[in-house]
Amino acid sequence: MEREKFLTEEFIQFIFFGVLFATYESISLTVALIFKFLESHPSVLAELMIEHENILKSRQDSESSITWDDYKSMTFTQQVISETLRLGTTAPGLCRKAVKDIQFKGFTIPTGWNIMMVTSIRHINPEVYKDPLEFNPWRWKDMDSFTISKNFSPFGGGTRQCVGAEYSRLVIALFLHLLITKYR
Repeated sequence: MEREKFLTEEFIQFIFFGVLFATYESISLTVALIFKFLESHPSVLAELMIEHENILKSRQDSESSITWDDYKSMTFTQQVISETLRLGTTAPGLCRKAVKDIQFKGFTIPTGWNIMMVTSIRHINPEVYKDPLEFNPWRWKDMDSFTISKNFSPFGGGTRQCVGAEYSRLVIALFLHLLITKYR
């Protein structure tokens, strides 16, 4: 019996595309969307400026590097990032292959079929998000973790969440910090 090769040329090309997309396209698209939303919502920009100016004021040396504690204190920044990802999910959906027959709402999805879950539709569910098409970072302030885990998946979910999710948030938050504190 001949073994199937794991690292086929097609698989390697797929991985390279995935790495390029995940590390470049998704972060740059999210940052571009943040620019659009900040331009349209001056109150959001004003609150971001207050948060980041407070980070600078809390330091003994305002020119020192940002710390992990500084990053973790960026609560409104994370709300802006989450709201941007909710409205502008960079990945069109999640693809899976049925490994066995699946019964779903009276239908059978046969073994071997490809399934695509369009996650962005969950991000505009009016039963979860009041005024779902409105950019409102404040909505994340009081949202509980259970609701978030079931209704927000810009980086996938469960055991298949993107390994770069926190890295992406960190890069975007650092970019926003530099943008807001160094430029007008």
